[in-house]
Amino acid sequence: MKKLLFIQTGMGVDVHGQDVTKASERAVRNAIYHNSMPGIVDLLPDGNLNAMEVVVKLALPADFSELDQAAVKKLIPYGTVTLDLQVGGMKTTSGIYLSEKNDHNELMYIVIASVEVYYEEEK
Repeated sequence: MKKLLFIQTGMGVDVHGQDVTKASERAVRNAIYHNSMPGIVDLLPDGNLNAMEVVVKLALPADFSELDQAAVKKLIPYGTVTLDLQVGGMKTTSGIYLSEKNDHNELMYIVIASVEVYYEEEK
């Protein structure tokens, strides 16, 4: 039976450039980079960090096909990582167009992430 250990949430923004990958990477980093879970090895089968199943849910405002999924997955250092892409997040104005920042328009992209860690319970 699959057991849920924890859920971490985060938000990432790309203010200029409308880069959904950059915003997604920032959201995942925001979710995972402020934690230390030293007791997790006691909960995993054989204390193996690679036994984790990590589901990264991303609420994207646009450009699903432009997301570099491998780059996002690479941010998770252990376990088997899968992505679940959902419509969400936000596009809102940055208030200024800056061509030197690779802007295509005045929008900023905001992505929401949920990082869920599971393991298969031994019977």
